[in-house]
Amino acid sequence: MPVRALERPRGDRRFAPAGADELKRVITGTAPRRRQWEGRQHCAFRQVNSSTAAAARRVRNFRTLRAVSPRVELRQLRTFEAVVRHRTVTDAAVALDLAPSSVSQQIRTLEEALGVALFVRGPKGMELTPAGQRLQGWARSLLDQAKQATRDVRGERQLLRLGALETLAGSYVPQVFARFAERRPDIDLEIHTERNRDGLLTDVIEGRLEAALLLDSGDNVGGLGFPAPAEPLTFIDLDPIPLALVSAPAHPLAARTALTPDDLKHERLLVNVPECSFWMAGDKILGSGPKRIKVGGVPVMRAWAEHGLGITLLPQFAVADSLHSGALIQLDLPLPDLSLRLIWREDQESLPGMRDILYAAARP
Repeated sequence: MPVRALERPRGDRRFAPAGADELKRVITGTAPRRRQWEGRQHCAFRQVNSSTAAAARRVRNFRTLRAVSPRVELRQLRTFEAVVRHRTVTDAAVALDLAPSSVSQQIRTLEEALGVALFVRGPKGMELTPAGQRLQGWARSLLDQAKQATRDVRGERQLLRLGALETLAGSYVPQVFARFAERRPDIDLEIHTERNRDGLLTDVIEGRLEAALLLDSGDNVGGLGFPAPAEPLTFIDLDPIPLALVSAPAHPLAARTALTPDDLKHERLLVNVPECSFWMAGDKILGSGPKRIKVGGVPVMRAWAEHGLGITLLPQFAVADSLHSGALIQLDLPLPDLSLRLIWREDQESLPGMRDILYAAARP
């Protein structure tokens, strides 16, 4: 016997599709039993599953799929960044002035919106999953763009936050500042000084600074000898920084010419700490021959050298007055220059006009 589809009689409301009110009654268990037509139940949910509760779950899931669409909010991205930066929910909550439960909820909501896990708890705190690592770059870029858009809409002048090593703050930073101000008078420049390089790199990577000035060499960030950051950074070399190997005038090497690194074996090389740019430069240029004597920062190294307590490798700008007065003498050893390097996050260049702004600090 040929099989044909059953047709619903026109105008017969017994077989009308379930409406919103009826769905609600089914979910709550208050829907009346439907009549049988040719021995079959025509409640759509009972055709799928004999359990009303299972049918209700299907409806709820269906509604969820239709009503909830992934939505990521800027406040969630800020919270995400804080957890990444501080490694714990508690510390992130303190930084954001929120309750830890609020931070946890925002992270859960963000993970649900994206459909992926962003963190796992490790021995050193919250660690990013591969998906979290991918989100990290996007979060920074989106937050930076939102900040720039806010300033633009409000008609505020754009701000460039520039970090610099304290060693450079009184010498080369003013030159860079003057060049920048002349070429981009429409931009406000804010200078932040830092004693150590790691602090500057962290502030640039985490978006607290747009760029930073430091000393380096070679073709890549970290060519001087410090660990290269995990985040992709780009740079431009602004100025050469000449070095000088100096001693007191009475030092035995002061009268010699055409010195080589081998002539410095067994000499006392006055240094600061291994993370210091000039310690690293000494390792690259002088090798391991001279005995390192830790004495302190640039002023201390210079003072000890003036008193004949050793030789020291410093930038020429740091010893210019002592050389001019005769308190120090520059030893005759050829030395390569370091570079005054402006570094920034690679994704900063995606912001409108940022590349032109950063290159405004370069020499013509």
